[in-house]
Amino acid sequence: MSRIGKMPIPVPSGVEVDIVGTNVTVSGPQGKLTQTFSSEMKIFLKEKVVYVERPDDERKSKAIHGLTRALINNMVQGVFKGYQKALEIHGTGYRAEKRGETLVMTLGFSHPVEIVPPEGLVFEVNPRANTIVVKGADKQLVGQLAAEIRHWRPVEPYLGKGIRYVGEKVRRKAGKAGKAI
Repeated sequence: MSRIGKMPIPVPSGVEVDIVGTNVTVSGPQGKLTQTFSSEMKIFLKEKVVYVERPDDERKSKAIHGLTRALINNMVQGVFKGYQKALEIHGTGYRAEKRGETLVMTLGFSHPVEIVPPEGLVFEVNPRANTIVVKGADKQLVGQLAAEIRHWRPVEPYLGKGIRYVGEKVRRKAGKAGKAI
């Protein structure tokens, strides 16, 4: 049985959940999120608590049960608190700045890399520490945008230059051993 799927989702004060069939809309102080779920799952709200039930005990139903509950929980937490991913830039001449809403990064290319955030996401840039923070209510969008930023210059293992998540461990390799004569 899906232990995750059976857990109820408490709705904090200030957050509203509207369920119409398989469409779930969650709105709160950080924004509004809408998502459509599988028609097999029964989603209902009872006394400021959201419940998800499955029709049978088949393997697929159990998987969708846990997934549906986790996605709804992420929506509720996202509009209540929000999510963020922090990245740091290492390397000589590598830097980031914010122009308006756009993130502009200098990463050793012949041109600067400009990234416009999708609706609902914002960037915070600290040029002194060379850090970028992606913030938003949608956990999936925040993680996806952070991964796209990191993709522009992944960390290379010899010098450790590139963009990495804050706290990410990078396995360093030894350089050339030198030729023994």
